[in-house]
Amino acid sequence: MEIILKKDVENLGFTDDVVSVKNGYGRNYLIPQGLAVLATPSAKKVLAETLKQRAHKEQKLVDDAKAEAAKLNGLEIKIAAKVGEGDKLFGSVSNADVAEALAANNISLDKKFITVQGGLVKRLGNYNAKVRFHRDVIAELSFDVVAEAK
Repeated sequence: MEIILKKDVENLGFTDDVVSVKNGYGRNYLIPQGLAVLATPSAKKVLAETLKQRAHKEQKLVDDAKAEAAKLNGLEIKIAAKVGEGDKLFGSVSNADVAEALAANNISLDKKFITVQGGLVKRLGNYNAKVRFHRDVIAELSFDVVAEAK
């Protein structure tokens, strides 16, 4: 079954992508949730026209996203966390903590666009995260988890 996505769907595609999914997934989940519509020939024509008109606006969005991504170069982020014995943390450091640290550096970004490699951080050290500013602009971010001063 071919569908046109109306919103970004994780591990499937981005808005206005034409993707092929199993019938049940499309009919029972994506379409009723408003995440997609059936890709009929007329819907594809409408999509093509919309994409043609949006191409110029899209380029400006990509340029803005690249400018935001350039701010990450050379940025040193240190996230303070409570530490137990050794270098183990009480709790963990997640993408929400990284988003908070970026906000302190004047880069406002929703936590769902940040992916910490390896999942949750549970030890002190240097870690990496992928930050998605736009579907075509993904930047690498390196951050340190340090012990909180007592």
